[in-house]
Amino acid sequence: MPPDATATKRRLLGAAYSEFAQYGLAGARVDRIAEIAQVNKRLIYVHFGNKADLFDIVVAKSLADLAEAVPFNANDLSRYAGDLFDYLLEHPQVLRLTGWARLERPEPTAAEVDAYRPKIDAIASAQHSNSVTKGIAPTDVLALVLGLTTAWASASPALQSLAPEAPWSPERLRGHRAAMTAAVQAFAAS
Repeated sequence: MPPDATATKRRLLGAAYSEFAQYGLAGARVDRIAEIAQVNKRLIYVHFGNKADLFDIVVAKSLADLAEAVPFNANDLSRYAGDLFDYLLEHPQVLRLTGWARLERPEPTAAEVDAYRPKIDAIASAQHSNSVTKGIAPTDVLALVLGLTTAWASASPALQSLAPEAPWSPERLRGHRAAMTAAVQAFAAS
């Protein structure tokens, strides 16, 4: 009976997550992933396919982990935005991975599309029950929520430097979070 590969796969995914978050798909090196995971690099191909396949798996797993940790609630989008903001502060690699994915893999994977579809449907349902404004298409509502949630992380360092507090201080982040959730509440409420 062959040995259980679960631990090896877990180490490989962890190493790949760090490598891709730091270097993106093009800059990541399979040799480094294997070295960090302490396995023969051949096992990457055996378990996950080529480097691009592994990248897609890592991005999809990262988004699945996020979705599990931050449940989507179309009836309380400001709370969802706040919870998502908090999660992304604790896991900045998620934004780095999705940023690399947008740059290097501009065509969406089926898994990514499938991850958004239930959120869009939930927003449409919330609009139908008058919990969310009907004047904005569900895809735009979600894009605006996600854009507002990631606005501070995406802002230029020059703009961040003009904030009244240090850009990443707890005071600054609390203030931005409060403003962001208020903005989501203002445009999403029916």
